[in-house]
Amino acid sequence: MLDFDFEPELPTWAKFLTVFDLETTGLDVKTSRIVTATVATLDPGGEVTELREWLVNPGIEIPEAASNVHGVTTEMAQRDGLDPRTAVAEIIELLSQKNKEMPLVAFNAPYDFSILKWEAERYSLSALDPNPVIDPLVIDKQVDRYRKGKRNLGVMSEHYGIRLEDAHNSTADAVAAGKIAQHLARKFSELAISAEELHQQQKLWSDQQSESFAEYLRKQNRPDYRAELGWPIKLT
Repeated sequence: MLDFDFEPELPTWAKFLTVFDLETTGLDVKTSRIVTATVATLDPGGEVTELREWLVNPGIEIPEAASNVHGVTTEMAQRDGLDPRTAVAEIIELLSQKNKEMPLVAFNAPYDFSILKWEAERYSLSALDPNPVIDPLVIDKQVDRYRKGKRNLGVMSEHYGIRLEDAHNSTADAVAAGKIAQHLARKFSELAISAEELHQQQKLWSDQQSESFAEYLRKQNRPDYRAELGWPIKLT
């Protein structure tokens, strides 16, 4: 008997991925500003072949709570950060170029892409229309829907055996998200479809997941809670 580890072939969409992550001034997608950003390309082995990073002066004070998460203070951003309009334009341009060749991966995509949309509007720039997008969070909730516990990036990295050494660093988070996407692609045969079809499926899955969560909260004494719909960019 032969003794070897068989690793399933990656679907075409998962062989080369552009991964994207932001660290920001807050959680509200309309008002939060970009502080750091990463756009990187992964090869079929999950290795980084291209990397671009930005430190941005957001033009506003970075709240202490946000600095405690990603480590960038207002002083650091003002001293070393790029002008925000320039940075946002560069991020959009690079993502647009890469998206013509391969999917864009973002963990909890509506957060990053919605912030990027509102930043583009803030500086009168043409917004990115990302397609196809791969969101490991949405996919994981769909293909393993009954697994209990949290599904943040750290928990999912540990669950799938992906090393995440510096959580809330935009580069570490982006690369981990891409590796999780490739792991999911190998593990779940139902993901062996085109990137375009998977993109459309995730739109449906995301809205279904949001509605399900809203229904749960309404049963937990929050009767007025409404689902936040829209993927990979929030509708409102």
